[in-house]
Amino acid sequence: MGEEILNFLKEKLDKQYGKEITSEIIEGYQIKRKVTLRVNTLKSNVKDIEKELIKAEIKYEKVPWNKEAFIIKNVREKEIQNLVSYKKGCIYLQSLSSMLPPIVLKPEEGTDILDMAAAPGGKTTQIAALVNNKASITACEMNKIRAERLKYNIEKQGVTCVYIMTTDARNIDDFFSFDKILLDAPCSGSGTLDINNPKIEEVFTPKLIQKSIESQTALLKKAITLLKQGKEMVYSTCSILQEENEEIINKILSYGNIEIVPIEIEGMEHLPMLPSKIKGTLCVKPNELYEGFFIAKIRKIK
Repeated sequence: MGEEILNFLKEKLDKQYGKEITSEIIEGYQIKRKVTLRVNTLKSNVKDIEKELIKAEIKYEKVPWNKEAFIIKNVREKEIQNLVSYKKGCIYLQSLSSMLPPIVLKPEEGTDILDMAAAPGGKTTQIAALVNNKASITACEMNKIRAERLKYNIEKQGVTCVYIMTTDARNIDDFFSFDKILLDAPCSGSGTLDINNPKIEEVFTPKLIQKSIESQTALLKKAITLLKQGKEMVYSTCSILQEENEEIINKILSYGNIEIVPIEIEGMEHLPMLPSKIKGTLCVKPNELYEGFFIAKIRKIK
């Protein structure tokens, strides 16, 4: 990792978390994360996937807060991709942290749901599975190539309730309104950095952070506009920097038309947590199982 980039990031993390937690975060960046996957309940079930893993001599453990999630202990992605269940779309390789926002969102059948930055589709297909394909999901992706990837994953996973909009979610007409919104916002990726990437100085820059803050703010404002009164949304990023998380939320909170809904999911006490400056939000610490991730649940009150 370039000395300059390490210093720039360390300085930010030190200021926000203190030296002790910062050293834990940097240690988390250096560990190779275990492979994790999610059972696609639209096509299969946990018992059948367990049988297949046991037959293939793949060791796994379960996740306390998500009964459909598996931590793989003895193989990497390639071996999982060779499984029949993977080829058929019965399982989806997905980081544990990125499985959290749809669970926190608690989508319901028969509702209108918006996923504002949907590609490659892990969270979109997870939402579809949580509602058993019985909701109307609009998935936005402005990049055409990424939108094609999203379409591929949606079809492979047997999802039939998603309409893809190849557009910047900031341009959605205010005529539309939704019961639930997931805004997994584009970010600097400070929670998912590969410290051994020789090109890290090119991909992680102060300019990227600033650009992310601008789009996050605009997207969150748009999300609040599109959210029906009294309904809830989730704002998440794979960043652990407060300027992309708490500061964005606080800015919007100051307008007075939203409130924080404290996050409560079964088994969340098992998550490796970082301190957050907004009570009721989640900030996950990067380690061998989790990427760094921030999640806030918001209700529109007027």
